[in-house]
Amino acid sequence: MGLKLKIIMNPSSGRETARVNVDDMLAYLVSFGALERADAYYTSARFDAVRFAKETDVSQYDYMIAVGGDGTVNEVITGMMEGGIDLPLAIYTSGTVNDFATINGLPSLPSDFARMLMNPAFNKVDCGKVNDKYFLNVLAGGLMADVAYKVPSDLKTAFGPAAYWMSAMKDIPSTINNAIHLNIETETESYEEQAIMFLISNTKSVGGFRKLMTMADLSDGLLDVLVLKKMEPTEIMPLLGKLMIGEHIYNDNVLYLQTDKLKLSTPSDEKVILDIDGEQGPSLPVNVECIHEAITLIVPGEEESL
Repeated sequence: MGLKLKIIMNPSSGRETARVNVDDMLAYLVSFGALERADAYYTSARFDAVRFAKETDVSQYDYMIAVGGDGTVNEVITGMMEGGIDLPLAIYTSGTVNDFATINGLPSLPSDFARMLMNPAFNKVDCGKVNDKYFLNVLAGGLMADVAYKVPSDLKTAFGPAAYWMSAMKDIPSTINNAIHLNIETETESYEEQAIMFLISNTKSVGGFRKLMTMADLSDGLLDVLVLKKMEPTEIMPLLGKLMIGEHIYNDNVLYLQTDKLKLSTPSDEKVILDIDGEQGPSLPVNVECIHEAITLIVPGEEESL
């Protein structure tokens, strides 16, 4: 008996190569007699992937496959969590920035992805929750928070991850002048900071920075919180250099902590809108928590790791 797959795909993701890659991956499985059924669902609007995942009949499938960028993966995760869909999840990257897939070493070539499905390993990973929404990778506010959905698609296609940072750099002067008065409350500590950016992540890699959340672990039951404090413009570029190599968490302009639950708020009247895995999310105040080992992630087995 071959695999029974439910595939949820953003066909325009990854310079519109997603559909071709999936077709090649399925052909590879067929050539090995390893495929019994593959049902593909194509998104055309926001929240399509949430609905497709949530309406899954788990008795009909072995694996769920999310094909697209971080936003598509987030919607699939959301649908699975809301619907109580307990299926192993494989993530096939094809977006501009795929932090979660990158940090897990997930294959991008069709043949490698097919071999992973034929010889899988399974990792239980945590999931973040903000109010009634979910995130697998990052919750963000301030600088960079709206870049993912402000950057035009053609710019993402032409420049890839650099498009996000090119757009963000233009916002630095105004962001510094309008720093967020941020309150952070955990079960044991509280902080009050003037912040130009804050991130809450489940993984080390955010926005293409592979070591941004240096202590993050996908299965430790904790979320990593990073706050960039208000600083002089001349201090930003040196700090960005440290962010690139993971030497930033002891900088005086950085607050870094780990917690399983926290509340974010601001006393100001300004509306602070958050980003969830590259899509617009709720505004402050919010409650955030880590759901321990919520998702079964498919990763390459030992044979594929050699």
